[in-house]
Amino acid sequence: MKKNLGNTPVLAPLPVLIVATYDEQGMPNAMNVAWGGQYGYHHVALNLSLNHKTTENLKHTKAFTLSIATVDTLVVSDYFGLVSGRKENKIEKAGVHVTRSEFVDAPVIDEYPLTLECKVIEMQEALGEMHVVGEVVNMQADESILDEQGKVDLGKLRSISYDSASHSYRVLGDIVGKAFKDGNKLL
Repeated sequence: MKKNLGNTPVLAPLPVLIVATYDEQGMPNAMNVAWGGQYGYHHVALNLSLNHKTTENLKHTKAFTLSIATVDTLVVSDYFGLVSGRKENKIEKAGVHVTRSEFVDAPVIDEYPLTLECKVIEMQEALGEMHVVGEVVNMQADESILDEQGKVDLGKLRSISYDSASHSYRVLGDIVGKAFKDGNKLL
C-alpha cells in the first residue's frame, strides 16, 4: 500500500557538484551545488539562490568550472556548501589548489579528478533563484579515472550523490544494466 507524503520530491541521484568561479578581483571561490546536472549533450544547468557569491561571480565572468565530488573529496566538498564565500576565502581555508582554466575565465580545483569547463550561455531569474545554463567547452579528467579506451569510468571516479531524504551522501556504484539494450527484451 502506498502513502501520500506531501509535496517534497525525492529524486535521486542528485550529483554533488562543485562550482568554481572568480570574483571581480580574480579571487577564486567554490560552492557545493545540489540542484544541477546535465542539461543536454554539451550543456549543464544549475539552480542557485540569488544571494550567493557564486551567482554574483557568474554574472561578472560568464564562466565556471564544474567538478564532480567524489568519496575522496567528500569532506572538502561538504565544506564548500557550509560557508559563504562572502565570509571567508574557502579555497585557502580548504587547502586546495587551483589552476586557471585554459578555456574559460574560471579556476580548476586540482584535487578533483573530473572537471567540466563551462561558459554561461543563459542566466534567467525565476522563483527567487538563478537558472544558469552552461556550455561545456572542455572536460578534463585525471588518467586514474579513465578506462582502457580513454573514457571516464564512473566506477573509478567514485562520485557521490546527495540524498535529500536523509541529508546524506551516497556513492554511485555498480553497473546493473545496459542502457538502450536491456529493454529490447520487451520488444
